[in-house]
Amino acid sequence: MAEQEKVLGYLPDERPSTGKLLLYALQQVIVMFPATVTVALITGFQVSTTIFASGLATIFFILITGRKIPMYYGSSFAYLTAIASMVAAEGTAEQIAAWQATGILPPQLISYAQFGIIFSGLISIAAGLLVRWGGMGMVEKILPPSVTGPVAMIIGLTLAGNAMMDAAPQAGQPQIVWIISLVTLLSTVIYSRKLKGFLGQLPLLLGALTGCLAAVLLLAIGQGNFFRQISQAALDASAWKLGDGSIFALPAFTLPRANWAAVAAIMPIAIATIPESTAHIYQLDIYVNDLARKKGKPDYGIDRMLDRNLIGDGLCDMVSGAVGGPAGTNYGENISTMAITRVFSVPVMAAAGVIAMVVSCFTPLIKVIYGIPVAVIGGLEIYLFGAIAAQGIAILIDKKTSMFDSKNIAVIATIMTFGLGVNYAFGGNINFFGLNVPAVAGAAILGIILNFILSIGEKKETAVQQ
Repeated sequence: MAEQEKVLGYLPDERPSTGKLLLYALQQVIVMFPATVTVALITGFQVSTTIFASGLATIFFILITGRKIPMYYGSSFAYLTAIASMVAAEGTAEQIAAWQATGILPPQLISYAQFGIIFSGLISIAAGLLVRWGGMGMVEKILPPSVTGPVAMIIGLTLAGNAMMDAAPQAGQPQIVWIISLVTLLSTVIYSRKLKGFLGQLPLLLGALTGCLAAVLLLAIGQGNFFRQISQAALDASAWKLGDGSIFALPAFTLPRANWAAVAAIMPIAIATIPESTAHIYQLDIYVNDLARKKGKPDYGIDRMLDRNLIGDGLCDMVSGAVGGPAGTNYGENISTMAITRVFSVPVMAAAGVIAMVVSCFTPLIKVIYGIPVAVIGGLEIYLFGAIAAQGIAILIDKKTSMFDSKNIAVIATIMTFGLGVNYAFGGNINFFGLNVPAVAGAAILGIILNFILSIGEKKETAVQQ
């Protein structure tokens, strides 16, 4: 017993002392912060609302899953192309110009996106119900790696143009801007590769800080001010302010507005987050049970709660979308942090959600975030968007998808060609019998249909061969 007490770490149902709990929770917020904020900056969603929504959804996730799964819900990069396509299709020239000027989408477009995000939650919920009733094999039949892999790849590759446009000099800017974006890119990659421990979980934050430092140095030597003018739009749209709002202001909440084009663009993207979320739950199961064995406790069976995890993801999309936040999923960064620190405490994750909600109301921090140079964001995007595409390849490798199977080749080839072709030849959307079909959504749906058609009679053929 004395030996077991020496084992450091906290299992899901264990609670650290208040002081430690707050420090562990703050660490989890710091880890999720860079990616979640970057999603808001790229999409034009309100940064403060996005942070608030991530914290609120995390608390809901913990409650929905019966306080048994320690996960943090954050904004997903998978939806960036879909939101951009929706904005291009539904936004007026004036609305898009306002977005470019302030860095914030007009409330009407955010409301349209919210409607699509809420419906996207149905995909994860359906997958969770399939797992509950039919096992994981049922999901893999509908969404095999030959579909989810290339969908993830085109999500990243269709964003490559956006990354380079942000990394390159904007209109009227000198070529020296490349220094900022390249310093950001290279430092982020080096940090992610070389740093270990806690700092190793913060490459995006540290890379952004390094890029901003480069911008400060260029400003100091008189080469130009590349920091964006801090927008008052977020503060002006605040739901409530303390005094003039310079210290504390509630985020700008918006209500969803019906828009079926947004549903068509955003809803299918949830397909790409299901394999990622599933992988996270299996990783967490390994880490938690390893600590449980060392403490002499029984298996926690985290992997047997995959259905709860997927249903929780879907319901959290709805919660986030309802208040004006982007769609998301559970975060690998937070799972890695738990694995390193061996702090798997559900109360810690709940506290992290509360801290994120409080931080979202701190006006000075939100203003600083809005001022980040576009070139810094571009440097991060080159790495992040490429990583999304690489994750698609990883899915194919991890699932041992045969590239010599004619069905797999047909499905992968069709998804890749349709997705990339529509994005680069038609600007992200193509008219199909009067319906405006976004690149990624259309490719995903086409891949699912084609896989289903080619799978008809497959078992019979296999039986005959045997």
